[in-house]
Amino acid sequence: MFVAPPPHGWYDEGESISENVMRRSYTPRTVAYSFGPGPMSRAVKLLIYANVAFFVATVFLPDLTYYLGLMPQAVVHEFRLWQPLTYMFLHAGVFHILFNMLALWMFGVELERLWGTAFFTRFYFVTGVGAALSTMVLAFLPFDFADQIYHSVTIGASGAIYGLLLAYGLYFPNRPIYLYFFFPVPAKYFVLILGAITFLLSLSDSGGGIAHVAHLGGMVFGFAYLKLGGGRPLRELKYRYFKWKMNRHRRRFDVYSGGRADDWDRRIH
Repeated sequence: MFVAPPPHGWYDEGESISENVMRRSYTPRTVAYSFGPGPMSRAVKLLIYANVAFFVATVFLPDLTYYLGLMPQAVVHEFRLWQPLTYMFLHAGVFHILFNMLALWMFGVELERLWGTAFFTRFYFVTGVGAALSTMVLAFLPFDFADQIYHSVTIGASGAIYGLLLAYGLYFPNRPIYLYFFFPVPAKYFVLILGAITFLLSLSDSGGGIAHVAHLGGMVFGFAYLKLGGGRPLRELKYRYFKWKMNRHRRRFDVYSGGRADDWDRRIH
């Protein structure tokens, strides 16, 4: 953020120009810069605190990862139905949580300011749980790699982060995102590039494709959630039907150029 000095020629009411010039001559002119979207918003702050708290807990109690992480086999056979939610708060290492929380702050703050805390929180958990459901669906496919996914533990908030990144690209398409901190890329192209890379990596036969499927699932669920009216699909469908009906009736009132005044078919619709 750039903080500019007062405009040239400005002075306080009731103060002579000479006094104003003397006062301004001793005022240092400084330029302030800030990194990122500014102070953390309410939901972003609570989410970061929660992720850090879970990370510290798993450092001292490593078995929590197998109890709270997402394992499709445990969800189905042991009825650990909380895992599609709790896996979002676990991370594999310092850099894993560091980059996820940095992205949550950079992209989440502006979205929460735009949407409000309630909608932002719903969107975050919908994309995170949607990423978990994508992983579970993949685990039941009739392929060889599905068995590995079925018994593997998935952790991390990356699915929800990818959902936030998609929304950021939709709402701020021309906002530059610095790739590798040096190359500015518009957000809309950054999301397309990241989505394409994630999709290609998800098709890989390697075990690392598991996380990429979760990332892609977060983006898909985020896009669907926004397009369906933020969790209100019936209201969105009614709105689209009403809009179609209005456009249909509007054609009856289009204006056509008429002929002469004595033309028998001269009309205005």
